[in-house]
Amino acid sequence: QVAPVESGGGLVPAGGSLRLSCAASDRTFRNYQTGWFRQAPGKEPEFVAAISASGIREYYADSVKGRFTVSRDNAKNTMYLQMNSLKAEDTAVYYCAQSRRVYTSSRNRSEYASWGQGTQVTVSS
Repeated sequence: QVAPVESGGGLVPAGGSLRLSCAASDRTFRNYQTGWFRQAPGKEPEFVAAISASGIREYYADSVKGRFTVSRDNAKNTMYLQMNSLKAEDTAVYYCAQSRRVYTSSRNRSEYASWGQGTQVTVSS
C-alpha cells in the first residue's frame, strides 16, 4: 500500500474554514473506509471523522459534529474534510488513514492500516 497524502492545512482565524484533502495513488483506497485523526501538541492522537467505502456512512467525534463534514470522491481516490467554525482547540496535525474494513464504527487507530504524513492546521484565537 502506498501512503495517502494530505494537503490543505494552514493558518486560519477562529471562526474560519479550511478544506483538507487526502489523495491516494493506490486504487484500493476506494474499497475501504477512510478517516481523519488529529494530534495536538502534548496530546494523544484522536479520532475526528470517517467515511465508509461507499460514502454512505459517516462518523464524527462529538467535538466536531455539526462543524466538520467528511466526504470522498472515489473516482479521484480522494477524501475531504470540510472544517467550518474553526476553534483554537482544533489546532493540530491532521492525518488521513485507510481502514482495513469497508465500514466500521470503531474509532480505534488500530483499524487503520495506511497513514499519511499529516498536515498542520493552526487556528488563531
